[in-house]
Amino acid sequence: MKKYNITNYIRYKEDLKKSNTLIQDKSWAEYSRNELIIKFMPLVENIGRKFATSQQASGVMSILDIIQEGNLSLIKAVDKLDWQILSEADDIEKTLKSFFAKRIKGGIRRAIDINRGNMRLPEHKLSEIRKNPKDEKMVALFFNTIFLSTDEMTSTNDEQEDMIKQIADKSEPYNIGILNIYLKGLLRKHLDDVEYEILRLSYGLDCDKHSANEIAAKLNMDQPSAYVRISELKKQAVQKLIDNVDHSQVLDYL
Repeated sequence: MKKYNITNYIRYKEDLKKSNTLIQDKSWAEYSRNELIIKFMPLVENIGRKFATSQQASGVMSILDIIQEGNLSLIKAVDKLDWQILSEADDIEKTLKSFFAKRIKGGIRRAIDINRGNMRLPEHKLSEIRKNPKDEKMVALFFNTIFLSTDEMTSTNDEQEDMIKQIADKSEPYNIGILNIYLKGLLRKHLDDVEYEILRLSYGLDCDKHSANEIAAKLNMDQPSAYVRISELKKQAVQKLIDNVDHSQVLDYL
């Protein structure tokens, strides 16, 4: 992982605390755009820390990178606010938090997915896995890290809405072209045609990466909430790989 820059983090926290003290309490509709962004920046860090300590982001982004991506998503979300709709909400603060949280999580997931290509796992995690090489955890970590990111589903329904320590990884990134060819071989061997296409398009093995909605369209899945079905099939395919691929087939790529 990238080194945790304590100095920059402390400066960020001090600046945020100072900015918050300058904002007076008032009704939500009276806050300016910049004031709203500052008020909800602590929410970004709370969400970002859950990613930073999860397997999903392991070896991909530092907490500072995650916070930065989350703040960018927060800014975009603030610009999409519809105050006419918000004024009808029973609890405006709760509605704002829900609206922002969904978009912050989505932005962080996309950033993790984009940065995943040159990822290497932290050495301490590799050492832990190698102590018990036949453990299914190694295979699960490999495939979950590669494929389960952007399309990870939550209990929310976004389709209908408009509106530490980290250890530096000094190893060279693996050759993406070779990895993609190798992955396609594993997918062809263990998955059916639909599962193969879903993972191929999702990761961009020989093409650009596609979202769940784009994959659903390419596979002619036109039923309501097709992206949910794509996500289910994606997880099903990954689990099939975990159940059938031997640890020795992925060890060199961890």
